Amino acid sequence: MASKAVLELRPTNFAGLMDALKEVNRVMFSPERFLKVFSMDQQTLALRAHVHRNTVRNAPESEKVQAYIRDSVKVLRAVTDMGTDVTNAIFWFKNEPLSTFGYKTAEEVVSEGKTEQLIAFLQSWEAGAQG
Repeated sequence: MASKAVLELRPTNFAGLMDALKEVNRVMFSPERFLKVFSMDQQTLALRAHVHRNTVRNAPESEKVQAYIRDSVKVLRAVTDMGTDVTNAIFWFKNEPLSTFGYKTAEEVVSEGKTEQLIAFLQSWEAGAQG
């Protein structure tokens, strides 16, 4: 049983990521699962979502928490649609400094509420890479 839980939280494709992040029997993302999949601590998620650290645990349905997770997933979708596997996409999201955004990571850019600009940048980059 434990090995199944580990596999669930190590998604290999975008559909697996969505399954890994879904709160069981609820129509929301699980902050607890997000923390595990993204190797993030509760304090960092609270900081990124602009909520008190206890909100992540005590009010996982909080709109700010859910919005941050939802926006993170949008960016991951854009990156995986470009042909990057989920593991590398998550690494990129957390670690790659983006010169266009002042060398901030995608994780930081999403936290600043610039998800749409980030996705537009990715689409532009992909179009340039294909053209």
